[in-house]
Amino acid sequence: MYLRLFKEGFIFAFNSIVINKLRTFLSLFGITIGIFSIISVFTVLDWMEKAIRESIASMGDNVIYVQKFPWSFDPNLAWWDIIKWPAITQDDYDAFTARSTKAASVCYSAFQSRQIKYKSNLASDAAIWAATHEFENVRTFEIENGRYFSPEESASGKNAAIIGAVLAERLFEKANPVGKEITIGGNKVMVIGVFKKEGKGGLSDEGMDEMTLVPLNYAKNFINLRNKNINSNLMVKAKEGVSVQELTDEATMILRAARRLQPDEISNFSINQASLLTQGFEAVFAGINIGGWVIGGFSILVGGFGIANIMFVSVRERTNQIGIQKALGAKKFFILQQFLVESILLSLFGGILGIFMIFLGTLGINYVYELNIHLTPGNVVLAMVISGIIGVVAGYAPANAAARMNPVEAIGFSFG
Repeated sequence: MYLRLFKEGFIFAFNSIVINKLRTFLSLFGITIGIFSIISVFTVLDWMEKAIRESIASMGDNVIYVQKFPWSFDPNLAWWDIIKWPAITQDDYDAFTARSTKAASVCYSAFQSRQIKYKSNLASDAAIWAATHEFENVRTFEIENGRYFSPEESASGKNAAIIGAVLAERLFEKANPVGKEITIGGNKVMVIGVFKKEGKGGLSDEGMDEMTLVPLNYAKNFINLRNKNINSNLMVKAKEGVSVQELTDEATMILRAARRLQPDEISNFSINQASLLTQGFEAVFAGINIGGWVIGGFSILVGGFGIANIMFVSVRERTNQIGIQKALGAKKFFILQQFLVESILLSLFGGILGIFMIFLGTLGINYVYELNIHLTPGNVVLAMVISGIIGVVAGYAPANAAARMNPVEAIGFSFG
């Protein structure tokens, strides 16, 4: 019986929505904008968080980064003192490789911007990453075309390079870069490989896509590794069974000894871990999530009031119909659920329309910018749940008012 009553109420509600197209559109508009606001924010956040976590994961959860500057703020250190610290040098690398018992691999690397040219194509201020051969052991990456440096090429300082996918497109367009010569700051270098495209959204806009990797011993021809302001680091990967904390303690001990620091002197270097970045971004994402709820919440609230007002208008227009239904024996529950279903349907249709708009938006963004952003099933379910709740809350008052009408007064109202 309840199923039959629900079916009849659903039919009444659906017919009312179809007949009153303008009113339906106005009701949908507020919910659509609200759902679009909330779910689009969450969709972008999901994409950003996924990309950043993947970028952090590529750095290795068992890898420490010994650098001049820390990744997180330390209230015990003054920024002007950190600036005076020496950069990480090859002497630090030599000391670590000679004394470490807990490191599986140690890579020394340095960054610098240089102009890269191939024929008439030019990349100004391109990022050059010079590294020792151990780079492939501590940094996650894929080579789509070509190969990595041989140990002999790294040791001898061969004029060879592996370039990022985006840089390859800029310099070579559709041609195969492998085996061709590029010019880095006036030095001719042979391209032996191309990194697989990582895409945007990580810790940097392009990740490895804009990078050019060369052997450290070759980079000495155009990078002054003794420059105290050089952007350099040690990437140290722990042995199997060695914790990051154990590796950090050993690194601190080795480098303090290598730099001849006294026991009462603070360490003039920073040891960073990928987990520090994860903790920082979790707080950022939590804040943006709250912002998304606030922004979308106002839109949803306006949409809810819109549905409530439209439903009160619907009750007023159908007062005669309500009176006749009650005179024929319709129960309060039947009238209540009839209008409540109409309110929920309006809200759900608005939610579906908002989701559809977001889906079209992701398709357009992925096509233009290749961001690999997608609407997740979890966000779709969340949108439908929010829409359903708003439909119930906004529709209950007018539905209850309709259910409590006196049949005689309702019929008389239409002739009054």
